[in-house]
Amino acid sequence: MAKEKKGVRIEHVSKIYQDPKTGQDFYAVHDANIDIAPGEFVCLLGPSGCGKTTILRMIAGFESPDEGEIYLGGEAINELTPNKRDTAMVFQSYALLPHYNIFDNVAYGLKLRKMDEAAIKRKVTDILDLVGLEGMENRMTNQLSGGQQQRVALARALVIEPGVLLFDEPLSNLDAKLRVDMRNEIRRIQQEAGITAIYVTHDQSEAMAISDQIIIMKKGVVAQIGTPHEVYYQPSDEFVADFIGESNFLKGTVSSIEGGKGIAVIEGHDVPVSSTGHLAAGDACTLVLRPESAKLADKGVLPCTVSLSRFMGNYQNYQVMVGGSLVKITDFNPKNHKIYEVGDEAYVDFSPEDVHVL
Repeated sequence: MAKEKKGVRIEHVSKIYQDPKTGQDFYAVHDANIDIAPGEFVCLLGPSGCGKTTILRMIAGFESPDEGEIYLGGEAINELTPNKRDTAMVFQSYALLPHYNIFDNVAYGLKLRKMDEAAIKRKVTDILDLVGLEGMENRMTNQLSGGQQQRVALARALVIEPGVLLFDEPLSNLDAKLRVDMRNEIRRIQQEAGITAIYVTHDQSEAMAISDQIIIMKKGVVAQIGTPHEVYYQPSDEFVADFIGESNFLKGTVSSIEGGKGIAVIEGHDVPVSSTGHLAAGDACTLVLRPESAKLADKGVLPCTVSLSRFMGNYQNYQVMVGGSLVKITDFNPKNHKIYEVGDEAYVDFSPEDVHVL
């Protein structure tokens, strides 16, 4: 669908705003460096106020960087107005034209480009087929469901064949089930069109489900860039580990290292780890242990006392105390597993490869 697959490169980009209460300047985005390959689906992920939407708006041209440069397909675009950039935006509010039917909403950008009627009809028909709205050209937008309105907004952005497609939390107005259906549809359409996509969300499950790469933002700074697998299993810090899924943080000290592997002392007990990263013997460390990576057993790595045991259908939810540390455990498909009750003494068991050392 896209004329050309274009990447996006952001070099040392910062955006400064002024706090209306204090009058003090602050960085909404600070020294961001991002390289998005052509054809990739990338999510900007983070809590409210982290700078992810500001980055998206700077790529679109609705905001200008105060420092740094943005490149689209190798072309510096800081000085280009939004309509001169090879991008299209799908907004949170859909921004459909209420007095136009589906066909005219989708054709709007093509008509502005003075394309002939036959070409417009062909392109609009093709794109409506791609987004699953074939045969609905004459429906008015106020007769559509939220999901259908989202498809119209997506079709309108795709039909002009931009080099890069930008999404600003496009599913936040939909109910939970429709969100899942639509995110799968957006990913399918993006892959079929072969277009580069940059998608802003604060929903980590959404980002994990559709991304080639995830860019995690924290207070205007890029905290980590990686595949869903990398940011989940090799988080760069506690913020990333806690924001992506659920984590246990076990504080301790590296006691020895040999051949890249090591021993960490946690609550007075030796815990083997497969890698100590940049740490040296004697350094304080934090072990990141995902709840589903641990299990309760009669023998294991860390002795514990069960403080919560709750059956949740497809999993047994445990909380246990390891000395003074609370550890959460998710035991999936517990039907034929031993169930531990509150007050039971047991062990938290996991392999050295199941923990990530910070």
